[in-house]
Amino acid sequence: MKQNKLQLWLPLLLSVVMIIGMVIGYKLRKDTVGDNTLLNNYNNTTISQVLTLIKKNYVDNINTDSLQLNAVNNLLLHLDPYSVYIPPTKRSEINDEKNGSFLGLGIGFEVINDSVYITDVTKGSPAYIAGVRQGDIFLDFNDSIKLSGPQKTTKGVANLIKELKSPLKISIYRAQKSFTVNVKKEVLPIHSVDAAYMLDNKTAYIRLNTFSETTYKECMYALEMLKKKGMQQLIIDLRGNTGGVMTSAIEIANEFLQDQQLIVYTQGAKTGKKEYRCKRDGLYTDLKLSVLIDETTASASEILAGALQDWDRATIIGRRSFGKGFVENQYKLNNGAALRLTVARYYTPLGRNIQKSYKSIETYKKELATRFHNGETLLGDTASPKGKQFKTPKGRIVYGGGGITPDVSIPYDTTIISPLIAPLFLKGTLMKFAFIYYINNVNSFAAVHSSAELNSILTPQKEIIWQSLNTYASADSISLANVNSKTKENILEKFIAFISKNKFGTSGYYEINNQHDEIINETMKLFNKASK
Repeated sequence: MKQNKLQLWLPLLLSVVMIIGMVIGYKLRKDTVGDNTLLNNYNNTTISQVLTLIKKNYVDNINTDSLQLNAVNNLLLHLDPYSVYIPPTKRSEINDEKNGSFLGLGIGFEVINDSVYITDVTKGSPAYIAGVRQGDIFLDFNDSIKLSGPQKTTKGVANLIKELKSPLKISIYRAQKSFTVNVKKEVLPIHSVDAAYMLDNKTAYIRLNTFSETTYKECMYALEMLKKKGMQQLIIDLRGNTGGVMTSAIEIANEFLQDQQLIVYTQGAKTGKKEYRCKRDGLYTDLKLSVLIDETTASASEILAGALQDWDRATIIGRRSFGKGFVENQYKLNNGAALRLTVARYYTPLGRNIQKSYKSIETYKKELATRFHNGETLLGDTASPKGKQFKTPKGRIVYGGGGITPDVSIPYDTTIISPLIAPLFLKGTLMKFAFIYYINNVNSFAAVHSSAELNSILTPQKEIIWQSLNTYASADSISLANVNSKTKENILEKFIAFISKNKFGTSGYYEINNQHDEIINETMKLFNKASK
């Protein structure tokens, strides 16, 4: 019996002795040669090993999170301008832009003379339902955060709306009275279509400000509406559109091309080659097209413009586009942040790589300023780098590398805005003046039903308006004394466009502004010439 018990317990006793021996040996080794287990773990990178050693052994207490962030950012600087680390606080904001929505109240605002004025309220939004109206002044949030007056918070209103929990208690000043409303934050759409209207009885105009997941749907709705109004030719305005969701640009391009035509392809060392072709004949394959671009047209916008140019479907008009030809994927990290990593380059149907050189990040950041100083922006394509030549199906020559070069180049007119009065626009002085003018005269605009009618009312009053603007600008340290007649006329045209925006929204602005837009006017001439 004793021998059987010994046979039963002996393996267990030996195991315990071995474990005790291993623990003692490990402790002795740690005390004599240091803790090298991290260094011998080949699953850890050099960066993680160094950071862990600093955290465990460095002479002072160090915030290793900030060290790690610096290390990551320095690492990404050696890749390209678009591979970036996105902190947790920024990730939701960036995702909102991509998704075409955001969590908010449904208001636009402007800080004028230390007061937060509500410049517009979206109908049906939480703010509108709660009773907030254009022209209201926000006094404070939640009885404690002052938004207007000398004691107002230094935090931005937009940041406060993001940070504060819903609902927000808002004190409002209107018509010499103050009152309080509670407004819940809701998910609201970010509209991609700034304007969609008829320039004349057959020419339609659409301006896209971004490419989000909702852009295609918005664009198709606008095109259907314009078709019912007699659209026979279309201007797509991509100036200022810095891109966004590539698939939205592809879906829109499909509507102007034929089944199986190549729209774009991407290629990377790890991802291989992937082609994006039309899934069917587009609904607008016979529509006459012109696409407007400038030096701020980038990424997904360049995909759309490049595809339509390569297939001879549209005339590209304006100035050379930005030159961003990378595809990024976004990866969520364990700390709630994200890594946006470049995984491929995109190429137009003819094989043009639009990406401009990025050998020096600093030079890359200053490239647009360089264009201005070397004369390209002012002289059109005379100073533009052509890059490799490609031939379209109809024999036109197009160029690769450094953006989309327009078929018709129209340089920037420096005689319109002189450096002396640039602050009038950069500081928002003209826009603020226009808003105050509108609010003070809102009753006289109540019966106005179109931007054309508004223009006819304000045009005879230009001289009186100019005198008032002089006084307002002077109080903002801006002198209009030496403004020439051409610049003066441009400023007053912009003023009427801002008034139209206050009355009719963004579309109202472009309905006025486009009447004096040189690129729009040149495009209309080209349409008329082609139809003869």
